Amino acid sequence: MELSSLLLLLPFLLGFFFLTKVWAAGRNAPRLPPSPPGLPLIGNLHQVGALPHRSLRALATTHAAPDLMRLRLGQVPAVVASSPAAAAALMREHDGAFGTRPYFRTAEILTYGFQDLVFAPHGEHWRHVRRLCSAHVLSAVRSHSFNGMREREVAALVRTIRERASSSPAGVVDLSKALYGFANGVICRAVSGTGRLSREEEGRRSELFRALIEENTALLGGFCVGDYFPSLAWADALSGAGARAWRNFKRWDELLEKVVQEHEARRRHGDGSDGEEEDFVDVLLALQAEENLDDGFELTRDAIKSLLADMFAAGTETSFITLEWAMSELVRNPAAMERLKSEVRTSAAGSGTVAAGCDDALGATTTTTPPPYLRAVVKEALRLHPPVPLLLPRECMRDTTVLGFHVARGTRVFVNAWAVGRDPASWSAPDEFRPERFLDSGESEAVDFRGAHFQFVPFGAGRRVCPGMQFGLATVELALANLVGLFDWALPGGAAPGDLDMSDAPGLATPRRVPLRLVAKSC
Repeated sequence: MELSSLLLLLPFLLGFFFLTKVWAAGRNAPRLPPSPPGLPLIGNLHQVGALPHRSLRALATTHAAPDLMRLRLGQVPAVVASSPAAAAALMREHDGAFGTRPYFRTAEILTYGFQDLVFAPHGEHWRHVRRLCSAHVLSAVRSHSFNGMREREVAALVRTIRERASSSPAGVVDLSKALYGFANGVICRAVSGTGRLSREEEGRRSELFRALIEENTALLGGFCVGDYFPSLAWADALSGAGARAWRNFKRWDELLEKVVQEHEARRRHGDGSDGEEEDFVDVLLALQAEENLDDGFELTRDAIKSLLADMFAAGTETSFITLEWAMSELVRNPAAMERLKSEVRTSAAGSGTVAAGCDDALGATTTTTPPPYLRAVVKEALRLHPPVPLLLPRECMRDTTVLGFHVARGTRVFVNAWAVGRDPASWSAPDEFRPERFLDSGESEAVDFRGAHFQFVPFGAGRRVCPGMQFGLATVELALANLVGLFDWALPGGAAPGDLDMSDAPGLATPRRVPLRLVAKSC
């Protein structure tokens, strides 16, 4: 063949070889989850929105990604799980591959360099503090030891509501404000005692903790450039995000250091708990003093303070949000409210421990089995309104195949607990408040939220499941029983139940967007 003929064929041969290579590469490429189209540079960031649990479910539905959806958040690859099957695959079948947390600069600052439990990466430190918290700090036995404290705080909540209702011409109470104060009071007493402070000092300290918790939540739920564009992390110094986190950290550290020093002084002088429940600071200091603690693990002072900060933030937000949404749903569904009211009042009257009526508290404790409809109401509120609807992200530690899709090492992984709890394949009428589904003979009577049923994961599952759920559940059940048993509730101005605004606020945790204001009448 002449050289000129070869030259004429050369472009066609090169094109053929190029197309063959592309075809072969396509055949050998791993199968990736479906993905909505993104934009240059920012990827899918613009599609996340202020309420990501809602926008991500809408994206998954639109782009035929019912289980796993792939995103690019700036420079960060991510996948979102929106179904029970995907949640089970990530948090059960492949829990070992998804057991760590991504790096977040704000979290590093606020947790003493990841010395806590919630944000600590997978490793020896995390394993040790997890075991210590599960066995000693947040165990069922420890939770039960706070029953007396819970009853006192519930009695204070009842008095607060009565006082505020009586001082209002129409009996209107800002229930959201009262519930947040209650949840904050419970966790303050459980973590640091405060029973030895004067009432004024205790109030000031509780308010300071509340302000710090709110700022922490805002910081952790905020946007930092470096979290999504690691190569541009320096830009956060210009925005002031890092400086704001350091300011809040220093305020946290000063307060927590003072609390720890007060407990150490009492221990040195042999001043015990004076009949009070042993609080979490007492427990952690006792563990620190043990010589052979968990294979020689050293529980440092920074680790203690970081764990305390975890407990303050998670304990307050979870209990408050669950109570606020449970009361919202009950007011919006009068039949459910009446059924729960009847059950709680009948249970209190028949217990033999308290008289039915309007005492400061009904006297129910977590040492007895809660009435079944009460437990069902709490579960249904958690299903519809998980306190953290988009569970804290995990990170893939090694290349893994999930439901037939390739997930690369370093991928950020989100489980949309809100979408999972409203999956129509798992729940009938998934957007309706139906507590009876969790009762005996109900469609979901055996379904629980402790990590074994992946259609219901408000607290996560697997090795990263929330260890404080037992403590929070006991607090919520006791408070809700008293709110419903001791008061009749209505919307102000004679508004119809269906008029109640049920929109949620943006952020890491999602309380109501509009505070819950109700008319409270003592029974």
